[in-house]
Amino acid sequence: MCGILGVVARSPVNQLLYDGLLLLQHRGQDAAGIVTAERNRIHLHKSPGMVRDVFRTRDMRSLPGHVGIAHCRYPTAGSAFSSAEAQPFYVNSPFGIVLGHNGNLTNSEALKEEMFRTDLRHINTGSDSEVLVNVLAHELEKATDKLHLEPQTIFTAVANVHRRVRGAYAVVAMIAGYGVLAFRDPYGIRPAVIGINESYGGAPEYMVASESVALEPNGFRVLRDIAPGEAVFIDEAGKLHSQQCAPNASLNPCIFEYVYLARPDSVMDGASVYESRLNMGEALAHKIKQKHRNLKVDVVIPIPDSSRPSALQLAHGLGVPYREGFVKNRYIGRTFIMPGQAVRTRSVRQKLNPMGLEFSGKNVLLVDDSIVRGTTSREIVQMARESGARKVFFASAAPPVRFPNVYGIDMPTRAELIAAHRSEEEVAREIGADALVYQDLDALKDAVRRCNPKLTSFETSCFDGHYITGDITVDYLRSIEVRRNAKRDSGDDDAPQLDLNLAA
Repeated sequence: MCGILGVVARSPVNQLLYDGLLLLQHRGQDAAGIVTAERNRIHLHKSPGMVRDVFRTRDMRSLPGHVGIAHCRYPTAGSAFSSAEAQPFYVNSPFGIVLGHNGNLTNSEALKEEMFRTDLRHINTGSDSEVLVNVLAHELEKATDKLHLEPQTIFTAVANVHRRVRGAYAVVAMIAGYGVLAFRDPYGIRPAVIGINESYGGAPEYMVASESVALEPNGFRVLRDIAPGEAVFIDEAGKLHSQQCAPNASLNPCIFEYVYLARPDSVMDGASVYESRLNMGEALAHKIKQKHRNLKVDVVIPIPDSSRPSALQLAHGLGVPYREGFVKNRYIGRTFIMPGQAVRTRSVRQKLNPMGLEFSGKNVLLVDDSIVRGTTSREIVQMARESGARKVFFASAAPPVRFPNVYGIDMPTRAELIAAHRSEEEVAREIGADALVYQDLDALKDAVRRCNPKLTSFETSCFDGHYITGDITVDYLRSIEVRRNAKRDSGDDDAPQLDLNLAA
């Protein structure tokens, strides 16, 4: 889960890239980077931290040029806070190339070996994004027999990248002296959208971003989503070139983007995130009325922030009041990067403060986007009881999370997933709720599909264990678990632990 941006403009792009990163900050808060190009010279500044902390006035002044890319990072591979792994990554051969990537390469270890043994390229970090930029550079070198790059040569290189690389990836790259390249994996798992600004006359300006929310506030009109397997190249003169570079490409967007990851004001692959979440709440209300008629709910309360639309529509569907029962302190560090379970638990109470007035003497239905470990859910249920709730029910806008995500969301192993080996009733007991209602997977798919009927398939592996790329084996999942356990046993508990209740 990262944010990517690329801009070809007619004026300096540093401010556009900075403003765009702020709008994508929810996609990654561990590191940020901006790269610009001026007269074939590349200017780069990147560092661990939030966007507002990484870039100062002096940094922005050192980023001239009307072409550039940017990235905000949430790590899914490699170490969490190494400045060496902040993106974008740069290689100088055969062309000056910088690249930012959202997703996860599932065959990165094999590619590293290929890079060293066959391609004669050295990978210096644990980041799969460094692998990806080197694969792209190698394929560009193979595809051209001249010193000058043509769009068709670039598309040939991207087609070869698709043949070698497995997993989920939305990529933005800048080739010094040429322009900005963006492409998406053949399954369309991770999002990418392109926008246009024609306000100045003459050649238009273009922006590529992870989400549409980065475009419109910066003056760009959404042109379209980049198709699965497609490559888009905007040259420095402002001309747009595009080509489908993967045979048998199909659209399978990660459904967790709509549940939690994306901002509600984004439209992704033609589906409104906000409307999707409203539909999720409507589906939950229908399920409760059909299968949980015995629940006597007095009030519906969301767990801030991403569950609000679902909770609002759920309350409307049940005909009961919607109330804001928790006040969120936005100045507490994120719980999922804090070492140790006790510290995470304490941080939940520091971050969310219940208002007793909304709980006292009531049967409360708490609504969250999902339940992963259950640690946060358990603590919130206890907080509701301590605030005087007579009964506490819990509803999840997502189905039970039973399997690891390998496509760019750093979820725990199955051993840590509370629903992996438990029934709905058992999970309810674990979190201390009087009743628990999970969304049905078919209902979740329908909630998004109602926003865009053309979305016929989704990436839903964390719910059903079906990995769309077809290359995920039991041994691969076991290797992830072994690495995690080794890291935990070594005392390195600062690795990112995604608490999807409180991350955004």
